[in-house]
Amino acid sequence: MLILNQRQKDLLAWVNREGYVAVEKMAAHFAVTHQTIRRDITLLAEHKLLQRYHGGASVLSSVENVAYDARQVLMIDEKRRIARALAAEIPDNASLFINLGTTTEEVAKALSQHRGLRVITNNFHIANLMCDYPDCEVLVAGGALRKRDRGLTGEATVQFIRQFKVDYGIIGVSCIEHGGVLRDYDYREVLTTQAIMQQSRQVWLAADHSKFDRPALVELGHLAQVDALFTDQPVSAEMAEVLAAGDTRLVVAG
Repeated sequence: MLILNQRQKDLLAWVNREGYVAVEKMAAHFAVTHQTIRRDITLLAEHKLLQRYHGGASVLSSVENVAYDARQVLMIDEKRRIARALAAEIPDNASLFINLGTTTEEVAKALSQHRGLRVITNNFHIANLMCDYPDCEVLVAGGALRKRDRGLTGEATVQFIRQFKVDYGIIGVSCIEHGGVLRDYDYREVLTTQAIMQQSRQVWLAADHSKFDRPALVELGHLAQVDALFTDQPVSAEMAEVLAAGDTRLVVAG
């Protein structure tokens, strides 16, 4: 299991924020040797968290997400705090969509004590987890099964989702741009999430701070289409204005 120290977390956040950072600049900032920074970069690159270049590191390609096994442990404490805050606002006897993603999987775990839930998901990990919860009915969408994360996508998935209207659509995304545009990497996954948003009375987005201003290829929607954003850190003044303009409630998990 990949466990990052605080310097490595800060280094990764810096690269994601700036796009590219030189080794020399990182070494001076963290007051460590160039060799230490290069080892950090090598570790993060091996787990597909950033791209290594001669003299520095850059963000990943906009067409490929971080590997699933790395995402399972990356920002895990933050994801769990977000999940607990979101689950605390879900009442018993509610109907839910829950989409793909490691953050939404943490939400599913945090719902273990709820009763009377009806859950529709295209995530096999969530289905396997929640089917053992007492008094919880799980419906699994059909579609093409992705090997890398056991997610179901495609036209069959979208058509299945469109049969339902639920109380809450719980979604994760790969990127929240500074203007509030939501993005992801796989257009088939985007079509599925768009259908979930359309068929939910309330759309709740769970996203840790590393998702802000990451590069991602496919436009999914806008924060104005989201009723509540659950995250782990206060947002920038610019993002607060975007949320206010779209009447999107902000919940910062403690």
